[in-house]
Amino acid sequence: MAPWDRLPTPPIKLPRPRGLAPYTVRRDLPVPMPDGVTLLADRYVPFGVERPPTILVRTPYGRRGPAALANGLPFVPFGFQLVVQSVRGTSGSGGEFDPLGRERDDGLATVEWLKRQPWFHGTFGAFGPSYLGYAAWAIAAAAGPELKAMSLQITASSFRDAAYVGGSFALESALTWTDLTHRQRRPLGMLTAPLTSRRRAVRAARSGRPLSELDVLAGGRSMRFYQDLLANHTAAENGYWDDRDFSGTVGDVAAPVTLLGGWYDVFLPWQLKDYLALRAAGHTPYLTIGPWWHTDARHGLVTIRESLAWFRAHLLGDPSGLRRDPVRVYVTGAGEWRHYRDWPPPGTRQAAWRLHAGGGLGEDGPRDAPASTYRFDPARPTPALGGPTLLGSSRPVDNRRLERRPDVLVFTSAALAADLDVVGPVGADLFVRSDREHTDFVVRLCDVAPDGTSRNVCEGGLRLPAAAAKPVGTDGVRRIAVDLWPTGHRFPRGHRVRVHVTSGAHPKVAANPGTGEPLATATRMVTAHQEVFHDPDRPSAIILPIVERSAEATVPAPAEEPEEPEGPGESA
Repeated sequence: MAPWDRLPTPPIKLPRPRGLAPYTVRRDLPVPMPDGVTLLADRYVPFGVERPPTILVRTPYGRRGPAALANGLPFVPFGFQLVVQSVRGTSGSGGEFDPLGRERDDGLATVEWLKRQPWFHGTFGAFGPSYLGYAAWAIAAAAGPELKAMSLQITASSFRDAAYVGGSFALESALTWTDLTHRQRRPLGMLTAPLTSRRRAVRAARSGRPLSELDVLAGGRSMRFYQDLLANHTAAENGYWDDRDFSGTVGDVAAPVTLLGGWYDVFLPWQLKDYLALRAAGHTPYLTIGPWWHTDARHGLVTIRESLAWFRAHLLGDPSGLRRDPVRVYVTGAGEWRHYRDWPPPGTRQAAWRLHAGGGLGEDGPRDAPASTYRFDPARPTPALGGPTLLGSSRPVDNRRLERRPDVLVFTSAALAADLDVVGPVGADLFVRSDREHTDFVVRLCDVAPDGTSRNVCEGGLRLPAAAAKPVGTDGVRRIAVDLWPTGHRFPRGHRVRVHVTSGAHPKVAANPGTGEPLATATRMVTAHQEVFHDPDRPSAIILPIVERSAEATVPAPAEEPEEPEGPGESA
């Protein structure tokens, strides 16, 4: 079992909750919208507290049952009232559920309703993971001075780039989430959909049918949101994303923000862009990143602890629970939390590890050698064995079966003489040539243990043609910049650093058919002959952020949790 799977709990103390009867609840409060639709909300009030500050949550996943814990119910006994609203078209709220499309208008109307209530304290905070966090970002810049705090997890202010990772279509996540939200409206759907939607989506994705038919194949009927994502893959000019992307307003948010993410979460790169936007605007957000994936239950307790400390500081005036350093990240492979003043960590060194002919990798410069080549067949796309996924486990897995495929180039360093700490954004600078104008390149970073086990650390891809591709000379070679997921990982002494270069990560992203035809309806597929150059004039490399242990980082003593079994990978 890899050491990054053992997670210590951050040292945050909780105050004692108030009383033995912690709260009362009023169900199905009607919240009128300007267009005549009524949304429903539940209000939880702590016992014996007069007009406590409010925490607002807006969710498409239901207000009661197991969902109540994710909706913030644990905050109530500590002196906060909680208002949980079902967004339009879900769990009894009127209207039609239009994912991402109504959250700003409905959210701001809800805030105005909240301010008119006699029980409103005058201040409120916003809370939530995933879609709940997105709904909070949708209103944050225009909610007014009453919004005093935000605590958001595994989310981002825009889901656009997460739907089109590197310009490719995030097939598995898009199909999974659309199927999930459709199925949860059925009897017992809230319980069964999370267990079946990913399996249905993966099975449909592997059918070989055109992308436009996969929603019917997975869910039995056409699903609007999935079709919208397909239709707007490259049609930015039609305005679909104009009222669904709030990344441009992040710097205008005045309320203090704390963010929690996971190294294997599907939204991490864009969550970190939100952090950087806040920093650029002069704010001091807090940031926590652990070894978690999107549905990983292990980040639940950390979420409650850190959010409670944040809300006590900014809604109750008690900052005693806040940590000294704004940034805390868990370094996998080292098994420890690090505290930093900022992200990326101050003092990070950007190191170019060059790809070498014959499958080598290192900081030394490459020698003259022919390009490495492979053939990509979109009819039999290269799979992804691990990596971020919306539902299910994204635990790192052994990639050796993938590395035996002829459509995967593998470059491996010598055994490390000392620990190598890689903390920050990871990228690749590649010189490539393809006989297809339309093609993908995928880069993956792996940690190779002395026994040969090769576990994925992070990955990313780029679909061509793209603005990130620059012609090099007149021989068809292009220089491309590929953004991988950020990471915080130690490659221990004796381990090796490994890089994959390939052209598919199916079904996480849809295979590029190579023809340039519209994504939704493309049926003809052509193979691509790919070349990756690694000579002195075209030195392809992966760019690693190397962090030296220094006074910049403080490391709390770890308190290990029991190990969990490693999940099986997919067949290559």
